[in-house]
Amino acid sequence: MNLIFMGTPDFSVPVLESLVEARHNVMAVVTQPDKPKGRGNQMQMTPVKEKALEYGIDKIYQPEKIRGNEAFYEEMKKLNPDAMVVVAFGQILPKQILDLPKYGCINVHASILPMYRGSAPIQWAIINGETETGVTTMYMDEGIDTGDMLLKEYVQIAADDTGGSLFDKLSRIGGPLAVKTLEAIENGTIKRVKQEGDTCYSPILKKQTGKIDWSKPAVYIERLIRGLDPWPSAYTAINGRTLKLWKAEVTDKEFDGEYGEVIAVSDDCFCVKTGEGALVVRELQLEGKKRMTTDAFLRGYHIECGMKLGAEE
Repeated sequence: MNLIFMGTPDFSVPVLESLVEARHNVMAVVTQPDKPKGRGNQMQMTPVKEKALEYGIDKIYQPEKIRGNEAFYEEMKKLNPDAMVVVAFGQILPKQILDLPKYGCINVHASILPMYRGSAPIQWAIINGETETGVTTMYMDEGIDTGDMLLKEYVQIAADDTGGSLFDKLSRIGGPLAVKTLEAIENGTIKRVKQEGDTCYSPILKKQTGKIDWSKPAVYIERLIRGLDPWPSAYTAINGRTLKLWKAEVTDKEFDGEYGEVIAVSDDCFCVKTGEGALVVRELQLEGKKRMTTDAFLRGYHIECGMKLGAEE
């Protein structure tokens, strides 16, 4: 097929790779504008743009806005694509664009729809304690992840999965599923299934999402830590400094004390009281320091029972 690919972050890259390797003609790539990043404020290309340049794709578009952008629409119209494949692009497509390709716009979404529509389905599936997720391909409509579903592939969420590890699992299956979907569309065997039944939305992640509320159950806080690893990370505060938590275990043993209070300390870990049970901290990162195991941290930082952890605004 003659395709236009639309995507921006790392998650989109394996799908682009699969389309190229399957010998589809990716005529153009549309991605978000380059942005300054890092201490030097250097302009950085999106991961999709970097991969497109590697493949020698010369038509790369980076519109600030697509909605109401007639010049962009005319460029897409000239290309006359059979289909557009969209993966975590970052802008809502107007009906004018959705109706342009012969076979429509196909989205690759990192959840089993209709559950976890929205921008952060991978992380919220872990935070909310799901045991299964996957990837869904669908026809796009004007809603947010509301179009007719096409193919699905399921993945089990392991007890130690982080946002990063689950991201990797799902990104590996997204590409082959997109190729399989296009083949079925082209040969007329694809079946459209309307989204019905229970649904939920996965809101965008912000730094504030990781602020730990110690009145929550320990099982929830442990999932928050895993779900927000590697970004934006779960955090609290100790003596006025930000403390990121990277690994923790839940203990059901009940302790006296207040939420967020350190209630036990050993050579290699410390335990914090929560709203239900307690959390054993195994890996962390103090503001201005490297990520490290708790035993290494305790060799250079004094923690004692009765200290209170609490995220600063």
